Amino acid sequence: MAQAEIARPGGVSPGANEIRESRIGSAGPIDQIFQGLVTGIGGVVIVILGGLVLLLVLDSWPSIQRYGFGFVSRSVWDPVKQDFGAWPYIYGTLFSSFLGLLIATPIAVGAALFLVEYAPAWLRNPISYVVELLAAIPSIIYGLWGFFVLAPVMRNPVESTMKSLLGPIPGLSVLVQGPPIGRDIFVAGVILAIMILPTIMSIAREVIGTVPNTQREGMIGLGATKWETITWAVLPYARSGVIAAAMLGLARAIGETMAVTMVIGNSSLNVNFSLFTPGYTMASAIANQFREADTEIYFSSLVNVALVLLIVSGIINGLARLIVWKFAGRANTRG
Repeated sequence: MAQAEIARPGGVSPGANEIRESRIGSAGPIDQIFQGLVTGIGGVVIVILGGLVLLLVLDSWPSIQRYGFGFVSRSVWDPVKQDFGAWPYIYGTLFSSFLGLLIATPIAVGAALFLVEYAPAWLRNPISYVVELLAAIPSIIYGLWGFFVLAPVMRNPVESTMKSLLGPIPGLSVLVQGPPIGRDIFVAGVILAIMILPTIMSIAREVIGTVPNTQREGMIGLGATKWETITWAVLPYARSGVIAAAMLGLARAIGETMAVTMVIGNSSLNVNFSLFTPGYTMASAIANQFREADTEIYFSSLVNVALVLLIVSGIINGLARLIVWKFAGRANTRG
């Protein structure tokens, strides 16, 4: 009887979505008020983002008018002559961030695999808690630790050993050009790797933990070893989630300010592939020079750097979503 009551005149029963929509449509005024409230709250996010972009564009407009799109490709930053270009800052941001991602991702994914696949139950929560606690440490604490503890260790023996090993090798010698000083892009990359590791590990652990046991049991039933099961069943299934975790870590690395400012050197506008080159990131440049911007074009150029930083972050997050969708689509197709 109940089924006959909801049947259409043509004898076709409505779908679940249509039934739900009909029920929502007949909701009372409280439901309508709540719907309007949450819709308005969602719109506030878009308004805030639009207002932020508008403010950056207005304050950076003199710089945009003077330099145009060439601002992102020019390597000059001379406040005395009022000549500015952001390319060294963009390069330093991308170089240090991707270096941190390259260091952190294998460690984070390995830790996640250990917690899900190998660690006993009594050990998983304590280790997860300790690693995730790293995410709660303020950035300035990382910076102080990096300046007083990590930098001396990186200068000698790490960087000096890298220079002696890689220096004589053609092609790899470009990575170790210059003296090992312990305040350079390499140290900044290591600091960023430590900072983003908890984010990547936490998300990767949750994603790997959601892999159905039937995936593992099927491989084991075919005679696969534990390593083969992880390689051919677990990681392919969780690939899109792991990539998303890495991209979230990269997003944090790109916008990091204080810790990077204290260890990257902030003294060179050279653009090269050497890990030992002191550099600048866009965030550290803004933090160091904002109070020194005593002219309109100087201030406008710094705000223009902030606008470029926002655009770069948006582009990377957009590319990350495309990558995740691509791999997720492949997984669904294969499934």
